[in-house]
Amino acid sequence: MAQIIDGKKISEEIKKEVKEIAKRLKETKNVTPGLAVILVGDDPASQSYVRSKGKACEEMGFFSITERLPANTTEEKLLAVINEFNNNSKIHGILVQLPLPKHIDEQKIIEAIDPRKDVDGFHPINIGKLVAGLDTLKPCTPAGIQELLIRSGNDPDGKHVVVVGRSNIVGKPVANILLQKQTGANAVVTVAHTGARDLLPYIKSADILIAAIGKPELITGEMLKEGVVIIDVGINRIKDASSPKGYRIVGDVHFESASRVAKAITPVPGGVGLMTVAMLMKNTLKAAMMQTKTTQC
Repeated sequence: MAQIIDGKKISEEIKKEVKEIAKRLKETKNVTPGLAVILVGDDPASQSYVRSKGKACEEMGFFSITERLPANTTEEKLLAVINEFNNNSKIHGILVQLPLPKHIDEQKIIEAIDPRKDVDGFHPINIGKLVAGLDTLKPCTPAGIQELLIRSGNDPDGKHVVVVGRSNIVGKPVANILLQKQTGANAVVTVAHTGARDLLPYIKSADILIAAIGKPELITGEMLKEGVVIIDVGINRIKDASSPKGYRIVGDVHFESASRVAKAITPVPGGVGLMTVAMLMKNTLKAAMMQTKTTQC
């Protein structure tokens, strides 16, 4: 059976490290990392994510503000709120919870955030730096995937990494992170997606498979190479009459069959999802250090 890559354990390690550095930053520079989270509307999943981010800030000893706006908030109003946080020296990171209501242009909102405070790593300036291999604020889920690989002893150096999915949130950035000529990367990367006539040859060739396609249990054990390392980014609800909730959460990979073939695999839940908030905390600390010109503490 495959090694289970424990996202809970690794995310707790990262949060502990962040908390310790943040404490020293406060003691030596009198700087407390500050995060502003903006939530527009009342989407239950978004509300849950925002609560988890607020709780993590409290655990880290960060200063945090959650700005809750009604679903009918105008684009102009949201831009004005972002501008206030851009100019607030106590706030080092700004996160606008996506998705936004349809009447608001998401890209316009992302670009309105000061790139130095873009802890989601979605601003075009930060994306450009990422592609160029420059130090920047990386998108949280892709950065978390890299940490999962490194900390579980599955260094991507020289391996063939196949990313199934090409979203701006996961697929494209994780491909760019892992192909850089840097420690913890230096992989040969293939990006496969729904445009392929046949995904199987790409999946079968992977030493490391990152599944971020949003199709429940699409990838099964017989599609995989023996000894593959699997990072399953998918979070999908499927009906399950035996569950009290009437559904269960599964990934993009069929866990039971894949774990008989793989060397290592992330569970769903308990894998990648837990890393995203941990990396958000790490990005907020990094942003605070960059803005206060602190290289170490």
